[in-house]
Amino acid sequence: MSVEEQYDTYPYPTRNPMDEYKRLVTGSPSFPIEIDHFVFGGKRNWRKPIRILIAGGGTGDALVQIAQVLTSAGRPYDITYMDLSTAAREVAETRIDARKLKNVTYKTASLLDAPDFGPFDYIDCCGVLHHLPDPDSGFAALADALAPEGGLGLMVYAPYGRSGVYPLQSAFGALSQGMTAAERLKLGRKTLKNVPAAHPFRRNPTVVDHKQSDAEFYDLLLHSQDRPFTVGELCAALDRAELQPSGFLPAAQYDLAEMLPTGVMRPKGMSDLVAMDIAEKLRGNIKTHVTYAVAKGRTLPSPDAKDEWAVPHLRSLDGLRLSGLVARKGQIILDFPGESVAIKIPRETAPLLALIDGRTPLGVLRQRAGLDALLFRSLWQRVHDSLVPWNQINYSKLYV
Repeated sequence: MSVEEQYDTYPYPTRNPMDEYKRLVTGSPSFPIEIDHFVFGGKRNWRKPIRILIAGGGTGDALVQIAQVLTSAGRPYDITYMDLSTAAREVAETRIDARKLKNVTYKTASLLDAPDFGPFDYIDCCGVLHHLPDPDSGFAALADALAPEGGLGLMVYAPYGRSGVYPLQSAFGALSQGMTAAERLKLGRKTLKNVPAAHPFRRNPTVVDHKQSDAEFYDLLLHSQDRPFTVGELCAALDRAELQPSGFLPAAQYDLAEMLPTGVMRPKGMSDLVAMDIAEKLRGNIKTHVTYAVAKGRTLPSPDAKDEWAVPHLRSLDGLRLSGLVARKGQIILDFPGESVAIKIPRETAPLLALIDGRTPLGVLRQRAGLDALLFRSLWQRVHDSLVPWNQINYSKLYV
């Protein structure tokens, strides 16, 4: 079965357009505030229209997220949605219609055709490149469709957090030659029950997609074309396409220092990329790589924690709740597949955290806190250094 046929039979991910009346699916990449942070250094003028491509948009999560957030913020945009699956596209269109969102153009096309519709200020490509027969051609096409000062948000599968998946894909593929999609699904579900507890897949607590729906089971274990990327392989693919990463999410998961015992330093002369590759191997639970990328040679965008006009946004908790946790415990706990991480935040910064509302620039926060510039800068740098590596603060002048 071809990839196109798979997604026409089992549109992915499974979404019910009626749920749009109850909730908005959000996440990384492509939350607009996050886009601003990693692609535009937190300084984009959102009154200026933005041209966006959703390359391989599936049932529409990224499309709906971006369109709804920008519509709610009252900011202009033009989005092109592209996918080969007409069934997945129908779900995406119905979700957009349910929300009465506008300025979306739909194309039944391959992401390899992206340059024909560019250039774009931002491109989302989530969960697609690892399904191409030649991923390099996909990276190159996206690079060619990108405006010079634009950026991409990408997600590709990673190998170690998906331990056990690929042997099962190979086995099920060999057993199901010539079968229909429904027959393959039935075979896969029945055979999985006989897979022993010692199998790496059974021992991997981070992979649960197959328990959610037929589409998720098929995509995880019966996909005919699926290859993962280590962080090093992903960076090499970006480099071949004349792109460079502007941020991995969260960056702290790729920080080798987070994985080494106290007092142990990484070997002298080891490159940052090699250190990231080792950190991925030591952590072992990264199922996907989420990264932003810009054209090679472009100055990497980096929000300035000393810029009094920078506007911080909290990602997981509101300011008052975060402030309370920090004042009481001096840390917050973040849950990731297979682990929980304690992030230490100095208690003395709690009053500053309570003031963060996603609308107020740092200079005004300083005034409201009643602190002199040097003390505020010292305290805020500690907040920045604690939370930005875990993607818990983004900077943007987009007010949502």
